[in-house]
Amino acid sequence: MERRRAILEAAEALLGEKGYEAATLKAIGERAGIPIASVYHYFSDRYQVEAELMQRHAQGLDACIGYALGGPGPRTLHEAADAVIDPLLGYFRRHPSSIELWFSGRSAPVVELVRAFDAAQAERLWRLLVERGLLRPDTPRLALQLAFEVGNRLFDIAFRGSAAGDDATIAEARRLITAYLTTYAPDGA
Repeated sequence: MERRRAILEAAEALLGEKGYEAATLKAIGERAGIPIASVYHYFSDRYQVEAELMQRHAQGLDACIGYALGGPGPRTLHEAADAVIDPLLGYFRRHPSSIELWFSGRSAPVVELVRAFDAAQAERLWRLLVERGLLRPDTPRLALQLAFEVGNRLFDIAFRGSAAGDDATIAEARRLITAYLTTYAPDGA
């Protein structure tokens, strides 16, 4: 367990410090002080390392978003967008390796994990917004799935332009997503 943890910590550090391309299994092993043959004992390729790190990030992000949506939670669509965007932005800023995996790596296992995460969050948000009367009950779930897809793309642009995420691009993401979801708001809301 200790070696496995050391490998994952080394991968996390390399991704955050040097980027996706630098985080090879060889470099990860060297950073962890573990021979490459031993690294292969725990992970058959870098994609397994990435998938395990992405699962950890997805769990962390899920908890952050869950906290923001819980309790009294959002009372407007603007607050709902903020309740998803703010935790994502904060998490990405605190965990640069997640940016590399989410936007740069995009190996097949990571793509699947991101899609599953987005689908689960879209469903969660759809239910919450419909239950709170912020969206009409006939709002297609596809609308929230598309909002997450657009959000991902805009976050990609924001973090490609700035290591901390370009604030102007994030502000536009808020406007775009809120305006889009407003088209599904009940009359008079």
